[in-house]
Amino acid sequence: MIRWLRSVLSVSNRPLHDRLTALISAAVAGAVAITGVAAYIITTVAVYNQLDGELFDIAAVTANWIRGDTESMGGLNNDALATANVTMMLVSSDNTEVYPPGPGSHLVPSAAERAIARTQVGSVARTGVDTAGNPYRIVAIPFADDNREASDRYYALLLGRPLGPTDQILRILAFSLLTFGLLAVLVAGAIGWVIARSGLEPIQRLTDAVIRVTETDELEPIELGGMDELTDLTRSFNTMMATLDSSRDRQRRLIADAGHELRTPLTSLRTNVELLIADDRQGMLPPGARGEILRDIAAQLGEFTQLIGDLVHLSREDRVEPHPEPIDLRDVVNSALTRARRRGPGLVFDVELESLYLVGEPDSLERAITNLLDNAVKFSPPGGTVTVRLANDRLRISDEGPGIAESDLPHVFDRFYRSDKARTTPGSGLGLSIVAQTIKAHGGWVKAGRAATGGAEFTIRLPGSTTPPEEDAEITDGEGTVLLPRITG
Repeated sequence: MIRWLRSVLSVSNRPLHDRLTALISAAVAGAVAITGVAAYIITTVAVYNQLDGELFDIAAVTANWIRGDTESMGGLNNDALATANVTMMLVSSDNTEVYPPGPGSHLVPSAAERAIARTQVGSVARTGVDTAGNPYRIVAIPFADDNREASDRYYALLLGRPLGPTDQILRILAFSLLTFGLLAVLVAGAIGWVIARSGLEPIQRLTDAVIRVTETDELEPIELGGMDELTDLTRSFNTMMATLDSSRDRQRRLIADAGHELRTPLTSLRTNVELLIADDRQGMLPPGARGEILRDIAAQLGEFTQLIGDLVHLSREDRVEPHPEPIDLRDVVNSALTRARRRGPGLVFDVELESLYLVGEPDSLERAITNLLDNAVKFSPPGGTVTVRLANDRLRISDEGPGIAESDLPHVFDRFYRSDKARTTPGSGLGLSIVAQTIKAHGGWVKAGRAATGGAEFTIRLPGSTTPPEEDAEITDGEGTVLLPRITG
């Protein structure tokens, strides 16, 4: 049984429900075997103890009966003893054996009974045989005849009862325990198989789902059932499937939108290059046209380079690793403003900045803020004002441009989304997507709206602290979350 169980459990390619069924069956078989053996041993000991007690009682009564009449056994014979289902004999101290009159087999004494006859000390209860080889339960006690003379011998009184009926009962008990034990193992195996099949059904559904995804590439969720750990596993698998489907859909849309956006500059570049090649062969371009085409190519390459850079940025992992040093967002905004002022020399920048200390990547944050400032510069009218306010944990950037239509507000942070007003302006349509991704990666949020002047306004919220940290302090947000642990040197 143990060898079979080891062979079943050691084979890794066997179905799990088969191994669970074997394990349950083996556990039940072990429990039944231990219980059966214990029951058999306890019953055997109890039966033999009861039998020995009865024989000792009969031996005491018989000793009193035959005392003073050893030669004739007190008138007892084998026929009278047979009615009590016992056999009797005396073993003397000189090894002489005395039997009751009458036909029949006799007990075979052992050295222990002869020792009792010599010493008249102790008693014996054992299993032996008679002269015919039949099994007997034999007890022996010291015995002395009351009418003995000085030379008379001492005896050991042996009393035996056939073990045939007792052994038959014990054999029936052993057969019953074995039969019902095997039946219990079979029933437990069947129940274990059913439990294993039903208990592992969610895992089988997961396996089928994985096979279906592999074969059909369809990310369909699995139906939930129950409230156990396997249901939690199924729920987690469905969440993973939904995340994978969403990621694959975003990837598909990114590739499709990128292909669409790349097609226009590539077509324009190809047309301009073909014109230059044709002019090199035929000299068909008027004076000055060649330089204009080269400047157009340079501008298109700039757009193309910006688009590729934005795509690379969006393809990066969204997670931002904490910087070991605190960042003052005011410094990041000032760096972005320096770049924005160069791009909008005719604009007025109304700036009021307070310190905001946080943990983050200054380069990615500067790029995000620069994108918002570039957006404000792009849509501001000549001589317009770009307002920048940093107070508490909010950064607001607004302009005096045409603003964002209500229908466009839900989509301004989508990749490659460009409103009707922005289609004629340069840009890749990825700048605001980069802003949303960067701010989200830093644990904050960004939203778009209309400024009081009618232009666009973007509000960024980043978790941080307005209090400058000491060297041994820690930075926390307003809710007590630790943003930067203590610096211990």
